[in-house]
Amino acid sequence: MNLKTYSWGAVSADGLEYEFISRGPRGDIRKVIQFVETGHPLVYNLAFGDSQNDGGIDDQVRNDNGDRNMILATVASAVRMFCDRYEDVYVFFTGSTPGRTRLYRMALTIHFDELSVKLEIYGLCTRRLTMVKFERGVAYLGFFVKRKSIKLDV
Repeated sequence: MNLKTYSWGAVSADGLEYEFISRGPRGDIRKVIQFVETGHPLVYNLAFGDSQNDGGIDDQVRNDNGDRNMILATVASAVRMFCDRYEDVYVFFTGSTPGRTRLYRMALTIHFDELSVKLEIYGLCTRRLTMVKFERGVAYLGFFVKRKSIKLDV
């Protein structure tokens, strides 16, 4: 995606945590993206939100700092970096509210052609909780992305 992103304030050595500062009318707000292991060895959960003093993440806060698209582009950049490093795993993400999940679906829809060049994109179907190929206009409970395997023509 050719959208403007924030610069990284910090990236952990293992590539599992990324920090940046959101800048806007409500001031500077430290954001954190974490890729957290799940019960399945090939699935990591994407956690994102405001950094808390205790090291936690507040994913419920609504800052209205006027930089939503830049934040989403920065999170997408972290996902690409993570997928480049951990090629065989899926990243799962969903919104902390139905509205945020819808926002993520809209962003995936708008940028699908560009994102799908390097990423496999799936939705978590509401029926039977199955992972299906992402389709525009379909509501999902969450999303999975994975780096596409490189195919060599021999």
